[in-house]
Amino acid sequence: MKYITDLREGEMISETYFCKQKQALKTKAGKSYYSLLLQDKTGTLDAKIWDLGAGIDHFEQMDYIHIDGQVTSFQGALQLNIKRLRRSQEGEYDPADFMPMTSRNVEEMYRELLGYAGKVKEPHMRALISAFFVEDKDFVQRFKKHSAAKSVHHGFIGGLLEHTLGVVKMCDYMADQYAIINRDLLLAAAMFHDIGKLKELSSFPENDYTDEGQLLGHIYMGAEMVNEKLRKIPGFPVKMANEIIHCILAHHGELEYGSPKKPALAEALALNLADNADAKMQTMTETLNASDEKEWIGFQRLFDSNLRKTSDYTK
Repeated sequence: MKYITDLREGEMISETYFCKQKQALKTKAGKSYYSLLLQDKTGTLDAKIWDLGAGIDHFEQMDYIHIDGQVTSFQGALQLNIKRLRRSQEGEYDPADFMPMTSRNVEEMYRELLGYAGKVKEPHMRALISAFFVEDKDFVQRFKKHSAAKSVHHGFIGGLLEHTLGVVKMCDYMADQYAIINRDLLLAAAMFHDIGKLKELSSFPENDYTDEGQLLGHIYMGAEMVNEKLRKIPGFPVKMANEIIHCILAHHGELEYGSPKKPALAEALALNLADNADAKMQTMTETLNASDEKEWIGFQRLFDSNLRKTSDYTK
């Protein structure tokens, strides 16, 4: 199989891809065409079908499609000009080749996450963590497979687990560095901060915003999920519950970034910094890895900067 990351400008290809998006559009001259977003486990690729005549069979978004076309370049990014297309038949493809996945071992990451959970000593917080990450088997299975985003960062199977583990690690480090931080509160909040993504985003292959997710967002939904569980734990301290929920509500840091509250606790601030750092570094990683350029890769809107790959000093 010719994966998307292996494609080069000028190549003629005959391959199956997953049709992530399909739009019927018109040129300025009024001619109809299709704009597609193709996907495999290595990434996505913009594609166009300019001629909708013979050779283009009926297909829909979320279909696996076999295409013949040429790889071109548009505004510095690769694009596929499709000449022929048909729906792929079962047996012609392996779905595992088309869903983006974490490059890390999911079970090893989950064991590592539970290791950090073991550092939490306060019995009510331990019970709350266990209610999700040990006792709720359905939650555990969905958490391991879910993405952390539709796009931008950790938008792949296992992405939510990988991102959560990254945030928990940074929070544990900050608890070592700053005596004002309550490690139990911070680690618990870090583990819970993005669990609302399980409701905000659908599972693969769609990995798109749900109706509930569009209306409510993962921050509110995550806080509600935690509230529902902690109410079932006898004698859960009210102040402790409020502080955990506050950390979740404030983890985006600013009102304009979707947080209903700005950080009022040291732990909420630490969680916001860790969440932002892990998301930004993963976004940088994905952006640099997606470019074929050896040094400067061009202006990137998400960073508001022209980015450059670091020199390889070993050469």
